Amino acid sequence: MIRPEPSVDGGFAPLRDRDGYPPIEDHGLIGDGATAALVARDGAVAWLCAPRFDSPPIFARLLDARRGGHWRIAPADAAESRQAYVEDTGLLVTELRGPSGAVRITDALVLRPDADLSGQQRAGTGELLRDVRVLGGTVRLRLELGAPAGAVVERGGDGLSFHRRDRPDFTVRLGASRALTGEVTELDLESGEGLSAWLRWRLEGEGRPPVGDSEATVDERLAGTVRAWRAWAARIDYGGPHPDRVRRSAITLKLLDDLPGGAIVAAPTSSLPEVIGGSRNWDYRYAWIRDTAFAVYALHRIGLSREAASFLSWALEATSRSDRPRVLYDLDGRPPPAEQQEPGLEGYRRSAPVRWGNAAADQVQHDLYGEILDCAHQWARNHGTIDPPLWQQLRALVEAAAREWRLPDCGIWEVRTPGRPFTYSAALCQVALDRGARLAESFGHDADASRWGAAAADVRRRILDEAWNDELGSFAETLGGNTLDASLLALPLRRVIEADDPRMVATTAAVERRLGAGDGLLHRYLPEESPDGVGGEEGAFLLPSFWLVDNWAYQGRLDEALELYERLCARGGRLGLLPEQVDPSTGAFLGNYPQAFSHVGLISSGVTLRKLTEGKLPRRGRRGAVRDVPAPSSG
Repeated sequence: MIRPEPSVDGGFAPLRDRDGYPPIEDHGLIGDGATAALVARDGAVAWLCAPRFDSPPIFARLLDARRGGHWRIAPADAAESRQAYVEDTGLLVTELRGPSGAVRITDALVLRPDADLSGQQRAGTGELLRDVRVLGGTVRLRLELGAPAGAVVERGGDGLSFHRRDRPDFTVRLGASRALTGEVTELDLESGEGLSAWLRWRLEGEGRPPVGDSEATVDERLAGTVRAWRAWAARIDYGGPHPDRVRRSAITLKLLDDLPGGAIVAAPTSSLPEVIGGSRNWDYRYAWIRDTAFAVYALHRIGLSREAASFLSWALEATSRSDRPRVLYDLDGRPPPAEQQEPGLEGYRRSAPVRWGNAAADQVQHDLYGEILDCAHQWARNHGTIDPPLWQQLRALVEAAAREWRLPDCGIWEVRTPGRPFTYSAALCQVALDRGARLAESFGHDADASRWGAAAADVRRRILDEAWNDELGSFAETLGGNTLDASLLALPLRRVIEADDPRMVATTAAVERRLGAGDGLLHRYLPEESPDGVGGEEGAFLLPSFWLVDNWAYQGRLDEALELYERLCARGGRLGLLPEQVDPSTGAFLGNYPQAFSHVGLISSGVTLRKLTEGKLPRRGRRGAVRDVPAPSSG
């Protein structure tokens, strides 16, 4: 019997909506290494793109409650629900109840019987399976297909199929163990009874047999999917604070991992707003070099190192296709489609526009050199090899970093104004030089390791001198600048400066003071002081709060760091999923969800706190200085 993990509070909560939309946080994520779906607490599949993460959506109720489409299964009188994951898996359980009874729905994107999630083979079968069981009472179960606007729905046999007019070669089929009488089917079920329902898709010419040809039973398909997930999760090596949240974050990152390619999408969604009613709505269903490098390093720190090899192969193949690395790529390692607005969808809670594609792909961001070299250095340090073809590509990136470190770019936050010489970008060029020198020296590769090492030391010295602002009493977000941004908190995490250096302690305090949003939350920058070309406001960005945890910990403020980490983990609610941003005034989730960056922060801060609390690194009292503490290599 598949059992869900207990909910955090163990209880049911009333179904709710805001402006006709369930809150972002009232959705759970399932996936199969090719795509992912969001299942709302009201029993609806509210978001699903197929056959890939970056394909057009099959269901997009998340972005338009009337026209986006959904597939809902729930008691007709459902009034409250709860969700939980099956332990150490990507299977989601939703329990709904009303006056007449309660049901449990187990949702899975089915994996192949022989699936190996740590390997480099396709794992999914192209099937979303929903197993329904009545827990008590007599339930009028309602199965509702809310077809997206423009879809053509047809009945065939005991099921339904539909396709969109703009995707005639892509067909979606719905079936169930009981006949579907139409787009709405209602059945009376007693306690102990149940049914299974499935959704399958087929792209014409895809060249593989439909999943429906499988003779495996529903129980066998679910059990096989559980086995595959638990075999992968068994590799997680972590014994620090909140192990349940760290394990769930690792699984969430794996749910965003494209198999077999090696890319990790920044988030499975598009256009969830950074402030309700605002226009800061972006498509995150692509692989950012930076985000994926952060993610594979976080996984590596808890024993999941195979993902780093896949990412390196994918990233270097992608970047080799042009004269310089792009910021982001589609899942094939090619430029994403041009950014465009979707007039047919109103946006989450009418926060328009909805966008497909992302114009940041054409930006110049110099930190990419350091992201790739740092990932390669970590891989080589643990596996002892960098082959010659890989080295030639890495060498070119190091030389580019040496040339471009002080040139203006769009920075980690991807401003849409003319470029500026961002401190973080310059610092990551220094990281590229430093890691390149270490790799050349360790493996005797054809390169001038001493020249790169000397250049790294010189660039570091010049960055720390030019970024310091006496008036601010801290480092500034740009070389020679006078404003702050939260990426400064990452400098110690990339070994550019020690966390307990007085200048970094002062910078940490300045970021807390100027960018603080309350309760340990931080804005990544203030748009009115640091124009980004977008306009409007945004919520508090979660990743910098985890960077704050790390800085406090390494500065000797361990108790405060642990307390903040506790509060940040709690923001994941029942499911342990985190968004990109949070509304500081209400705690409501904002931005695309779940966000890889946020889960990277949770894992990395947990590892840092584990090392400190186990006494593996020297530390002093609550506010005492800490000297000679080797900071971790990545955020």
